[in-house]
Amino acid sequence: MTKSEKQTKYIFVTGGVVSSLGKGIVAASLGRLLKNRGLNVAVQKFDPYLNLDAGTMNPYQHGETFVTEDGLETDLDLGHYERFMDIEANKFSNVTAGRIYKEIQDAERRGDYNGATLQSIPHFTDALKNNMKRVAQTTNADIVITEIGGTVGDIEGKLFLEAIRQMKKDVGPNNVFYIHASLIVKLSAAGETKTKPTQQSVEKLREAGIIPDMLVLRTEDPISSSIKEKLSLFTDVPAEAIIESRDAEILYEVPLNLQAQGMDDIILNKLGLSAPQADMKDWRKMIDSIRESERHDEVKITLVGKYTEVPDAYISVKEALKSAGYASNKNVQIKYINSESVNEQNVNELLKDADGVIVPGGFGNRGIEGKIEAIKYARVNDVPFMGVCLGMQLASVEFARNVLGIKDANSFEMDAATSNPVIALMDSQKKITNIGGTLRLGLYPAKIKKGSVAAKIYGDKEQIQERHRHRYEFNTDYKNQFEDAGMVFSGVSPDDNLMEIIEIPKNKFFVAAQYHPEFLSRPNKPEPLYLSFIKHASQK
Repeated sequence: MTKSEKQTKYIFVTGGVVSSLGKGIVAASLGRLLKNRGLNVAVQKFDPYLNLDAGTMNPYQHGETFVTEDGLETDLDLGHYERFMDIEANKFSNVTAGRIYKEIQDAERRGDYNGATLQSIPHFTDALKNNMKRVAQTTNADIVITEIGGTVGDIEGKLFLEAIRQMKKDVGPNNVFYIHASLIVKLSAAGETKTKPTQQSVEKLREAGIIPDMLVLRTEDPISSSIKEKLSLFTDVPAEAIIESRDAEILYEVPLNLQAQGMDDIILNKLGLSAPQADMKDWRKMIDSIRESERHDEVKITLVGKYTEVPDAYISVKEALKSAGYASNKNVQIKYINSESVNEQNVNELLKDADGVIVPGGFGNRGIEGKIEAIKYARVNDVPFMGVCLGMQLASVEFARNVLGIKDANSFEMDAATSNPVIALMDSQKKITNIGGTLRLGLYPAKIKKGSVAAKIYGDKEQIQERHRHRYEFNTDYKNQFEDAGMVFSGVSPDDNLMEIIEIPKNKFFVAAQYHPEFLSRPNKPEPLYLSFIKHASQK
C-alpha cells in the first residue's frame, strides 16, 4: 500500500449468550454516529447460513427479505443499516456461507486455484476477507462495520470468527476494533444481576483468538460500576469500554444512548482517527417529532398479510408507515390481520375501524382470497388503500373479477390453469424452474403519467426509480379493458411493457405499486407513496 492509499478501518460486531440481542441496531447506530462525524461508513452482515442469499428464507424464521439497489436479497438488518444511516447497501453488504462456498466452487471449476487442494483455511477465510475488502473498495469507506450473525460458540460460525481474527494480522492491530454484544442476566426472584454468561461468552471468543475491545451489554437495568469492574477483570476489556444497551422507548434513540457513553470516542481513539464530534441536533429533532406524533390524533392502518404473527416479516412496511406518520404529525397505529382469517362474511367487521388498508408483498397462494376481500372492501367503501407488489397484483385481480366481471380472473402464480391470467409470467421467464434468484430484483425506473395521482405524489417527476422483488407482471392483454373501466396505469416501464403503478382516481385514495417503496423510506425522510397514503387516511 502506498502512502497515498487510504487504509480502511474495520469494526467487527459479534454476539454472545443468546440471539436477538440487537447487534444490527448497535451496528446501525454506531454507523450513524460515525457518519455524523464526517466519516464515510459502510456496513455489512455476515450470515453463517448455507443459503445462497435470503431470497428463499422463510419469513416466519428470519423476518422480511430486504433488497439492495443492485438486487441482492438480504437479511433484514440491512434495512436497519439503510434507515439509520441513510445509505445504500450493495451486493457485498450481506454475505452467507452458502455464497462463499459457491464462489470457491465456481473459481475451482474455472481453474483459478491451479489444482490446489481447497480447504476451509485459507480458502474459505480468504474469500470472506475478500468480501470485507470489496465493500470497502466499492464504497470508498473510511470504516467498514461488519456484523457477524449468530452467536459465539455456534459451530457454523467458527470460520467467520477465524476470518475476522486474521484481519487483525492482515491490516494491522490499529486498524481493527472488536465489539462483543452480550446479555446481562437478572434473576428477578433473587434480585441478583449475573455476569457469568457474558464472562463465558467472552471466553469462547478468546478461544477463537479474539480479545474484544468493547462490550455492549443488553440489560434492563443500569449497570453499576462494580459490575463493570468485575467484567473488566475477567474479560480484559477496560471498564470505560463496557457500554450499556438498554431498551429504548423509541428505537432511534439508541445512537444517542451510545453517544452519551462515549462509544464512538473510544473506538476512534483506538483506531487512531480524529473527527469532529457527531452533530446529532437534527437526529434529536427527529426523535422529538416522533415523541410529539404519539400525542397527536391516531390513524388506524390495517395491514392484511399472511405473516402477521411475525411483525419482523413486515418491518420495513411498519417503519415506512410510522415514518409517514412522524412527518404528518399523526400517531400511526397498525393492526395486523392474518389474511387467512378474512372472508366475505367477516370482512366488514374486521375492517370497520380502518382509516386505511394496506396489502403488502408476499409469495404463494395461502391467504390470497382474504387479501382480495380486503381490497374489495377498501375499493367499494372508499377507504384509502395502498397495495405493495403482490398487493398491486391482487388489486388487479379484484378489479377484473368485480368490476370487469371476469369471475375466474387470477394470477398465474395462484392458478396456472386459469383462463384469465391477469397477472402472468413474461415470455422470458416461462422456462425458468428455480424459484430463487429468478425475480425482477433491485432498482428499476418507471415513467409517471402526467396529471395522475402518482404524479402528484412524486412531485410531478417524469420518472422515478424504486426497488423491486417479484416474478409476475400485469398481463397487458387486459390493459385496455381496465382503462375503459376507470383504472389508470400511472406508472409504467420506459418501454411501456411493464405496469408499475395502478390507481382508481374516483376513489379518495386507491394506489398500488409493483415495487417496494418501503425500502427507500427513512425515519426522517418518508417515501412519498407512504406519506400520501397516511395523509389521506388521516382525513376522516
